[in-house]
Amino acid sequence: MNETITADAAAARPRADGAEQGATSRQASAIEMQGLHKRFGRDTVALDGVDLTIEAGEFFTLLGPSGCGKTTLLRILAGLEDADDGRLAIGGRDITEVPPHRRSVNTVFQSYALFPHLSVRENLAFGLKMRGMAAAGRHAKVDEIADFIKLGDLVDRRVDQLSGGQRQRIALARALVCEPDVLLLDEPLSALDAGLRSQLQVELLRVQKRLGMTFVFVTHDQQEAMVMSDRIAVLNGGVIQQVGPPRAVYEHPVNAFVARFMGHDNLYSVTGRQGSRLATALGELIIAEAGEGELLLIRPETLDLLPGEVAGNNHLPAVVAERLYRGSHAEYRLEVGDTTLQATLNNRGRHLPEVGDRVTVTVAPHDLVTLSE
Repeated sequence: MNETITADAAAARPRADGAEQGATSRQASAIEMQGLHKRFGRDTVALDGVDLTIEAGEFFTLLGPSGCGKTTLLRILAGLEDADDGRLAIGGRDITEVPPHRRSVNTVFQSYALFPHLSVRENLAFGLKMRGMAAAGRHAKVDEIADFIKLGDLVDRRVDQLSGGQRQRIALARALVCEPDVLLLDEPLSALDAGLRSQLQVELLRVQKRLGMTFVFVTHDQQEAMVMSDRIAVLNGGVIQQVGPPRAVYEHPVNAFVARFMGHDNLYSVTGRQGSRLATALGELIIAEAGEGELLLIRPETLDLLPGEVAGNNHLPAVVAERLYRGSHAEYRLEVGDTTLQATLNNRGRHLPEVGDRVTVTVAPHDLVTLSE
């Protein structure tokens, strides 16, 4: 994992994992899925015609609730499940029927899947040994990856003597040491506490960017997906609902499911429209781009609060029903007539309204988004 190794040199040297190369290289590891279907039993549809392209070198996240199909999709990529129908290719080579051990793909599991009775060095070398690499070569590769992941002082310890965060780094190193074209990560951080999880998110992202390897990451955590991903695919019921960069998915969800899953509560029916003027339960609002969607989304962080009642377009009189102080920001629940509205305000250098205060909620027309159910 020497960072000075060029892409051409990496492509030219023999593969450590013994996978069939064909036309595949680190720079050509794009993943193409066409019409993937998977059913369990008669009634459970896990994947319902998934079409998806993941570019080489992307940190790509499959995001969705439990049972949405994201782990099934990952297992099909790994070769641990067979699709009932459809095509799967990596680097332009069809691997739909290729067995797991012949794919240039490795997986990091939530449970780490390490051998507790072996040392860190033995765990890291295990895959290389199974592929027939000589002892001297294995030793050099292990030292290289241990140094790269900053595990050098741990290589001679037993795995059962290490913390959860250290074990997760070892699981990552073991998956990387064979130099796969694609690394699959099945909720690898979900068992860690919040502080360590945040730290390892940054470390994992840095490793991926330094290597330029294609990472496919599965999570149900929206914040984790937005922090780490180049692009996100949101799944529900075995169907991809939306694919795009984190900001686009968060700020412009295509439907109500994506909006709610990304944490948006401010969704209101559009009961009428005249040009850019929308009739809603909150009152009349002016929108910059009047789409055809029957729902209006207002992101909490786009709202501002003015003291007292102030007249104007997109000015809504409200009463502060609840305030949660979060240090850098405050979260508000506001009563606008018979309707509630959530707002998030940055605390820096401003007066914070108190519970019971009468305020005016303002929102810019370009911050309003219409979408479909």
